[in-house]
Amino acid sequence: MTIAFVFPGQGAQAIGMGQALAETYPAAKAVFDEVDAALGEHLSKLIWEGDIETLTLTQNAQPALMATSLAAMRALEAEGVAIDQAGFVAGHSLGEYSALAAAGAISIADTARLLRIRGEAMQSAVPVGVGAMAALLGLDFATVKEVAAEAAAEGEVVQAANDNDPTQVVVSGHKAAVERAAEIAKARGAKRAVMLPVSAPFHCALMQPAADVMAKALAAVEIKAPAVPLIANVRADVVSDPAEIRQLLVEQVTGSVRWRESVQVMAAQGVTEFWEIGSGKALSGMIRKIDRSLTCRQFGTPEAVAAVKEA
Repeated sequence: MTIAFVFPGQGAQAIGMGQALAETYPAAKAVFDEVDAALGEHLSKLIWEGDIETLTLTQNAQPALMATSLAAMRALEAEGVAIDQAGFVAGHSLGEYSALAAAGAISIADTARLLRIRGEAMQSAVPVGVGAMAALLGLDFATVKEVAAEAAAEGEVVQAANDNDPTQVVVSGHKAAVERAAEIAKARGAKRAVMLPVSAPFHCALMQPAADVMAKALAAVEIKAPAVPLIANVRADVVSDPAEIRQLLVEQVTGSVRWRESVQVMAAQGVTEFWEIGSGKALSGMIRKIDRSLTCRQFGTPEAVAAVKEA
């Protein structure tokens, strides 16, 4: 049996996430302390006692979800689970940063600062209300790419942004173009088209200003070869070279999150079990839709971590 450790992205945030881990495992508490120090603020107080609207702001949600995932990872390590027991690491969008931090490629402090910069840059890249995202349910990735190409009329951008699983592909771009894509998708047989409650159109060409910001920020940070091979979002393939990781993290801002293919690549390499490290179970739901033969476990609570030896 080969295990992959996978790390959730935006949307998994919840008030109180990671608090019980921090109260139970000193190593988990140390992660939140390190993130607070790196950002120069009490992000942990917002995570545990704040309101969900403020936590959901992109510049807060990104470092907060990373902190929670790394706290869970440190708790697992306290129970005897080392990162090198995984065959691969991967993460969904910002979760890729969590995966790299867990694998020792980027320090937790640098990862927190990068994600704060990333969140702010992605939010400011497009004025609020100009962009949108929609989940198209019931069409495959190839069909959604055709839908997006048809909808991208009049100089407006719309792209297939997230290939989440065989039943869900997300499009991103100018609001009017995304709305056109939703209507075209329905005409092409989509079961539903759901506009997403997001503040910016992530993972499309409109994010180029944010990609430029991240290129500069990543150039100033040390990146090491990860202890465990990374399956990169934009390539859906194994990456270990630090220079390549740096470049792909820049490309990730405007590129598609190829999650379905990433899971298939890991399964083809012998992975039979996926451990979702951090808040929620969204990735596990996607993975089960991709391949029902795969086992998924979630590690976001002290109870789940304490039971890891049985797993």
